[in-house]
Amino acid sequence: MQEKIEVAQSETAQSAEPVSRKKSIVREYAESIIIALLLALVIRTYLVQAFKIPSGSMEDTLAIGDHLLVNKFIYGTKVPFTASQVIKVRDPRRGDVIVFEYPEDPSKDFIKRVIGTPGDVVEGKDKQVYVNGAPYMNPHEIHKEKDTIPKEMNPRDTFGPVTVPPKSYFVMGDNRDRSYDSRFWGFVSRDKIKGLAFIKYWSWDREKFRPRFGSIGTLIN
Repeated sequence: MQEKIEVAQSETAQSAEPVSRKKSIVREYAESIIIALLLALVIRTYLVQAFKIPSGSMEDTLAIGDHLLVNKFIYGTKVPFTASQVIKVRDPRRGDVIVFEYPEDPSKDFIKRVIGTPGDVVEGKDKQVYVNGAPYMNPHEIHKEKDTIPKEMNPRDTFGPVTVPPKSYFVMGDNRDRSYDSRFWGFVSRDKIKGLAFIKYWSWDREKFRPRFGSIGTLIN
């Protein structure tokens, strides 16, 4: 009787071993997936996030179909459920290309170039932008419309002067005549800025139905 019991116990242990291995493998995969998801969430929340350009307001710097990586920690990232920020490197500077929540609809993300920082006086006269009384020369700006619109009709070509409030920024698209920006809807508050656009990791020309290989991997200035 004793021998039979020992044999039964041995057989049970052998049959249980594969089940245990399967559970171990499933657990390893589950842990790996959870860790990968957590890392992706941390990276997206605090470090880098991908964005796609849907319009031509930043041409020719950024084209429709460009896919960008945005540095989210350079300006500091928010600690969830608090107003504090961590990993801040610096504040936004004039000339930075930033991604931010559109003030009139926070569910949308906009991308523009910083023209005025807190305390700056920004003004436009017949398509020429002035910052603190001096012409602001941006080598990336373009004008695709020859006509000049009077200030009384539209602020596209002539606006201001306006003083940028504390913790706010005045932004404009590089495609000056076809950009809906601070000239029309005002300033971007500091807490609405998501990060600094710094590189194109992919670009797709939907009209020619092919990649723009010359744009892939280029830095955004």
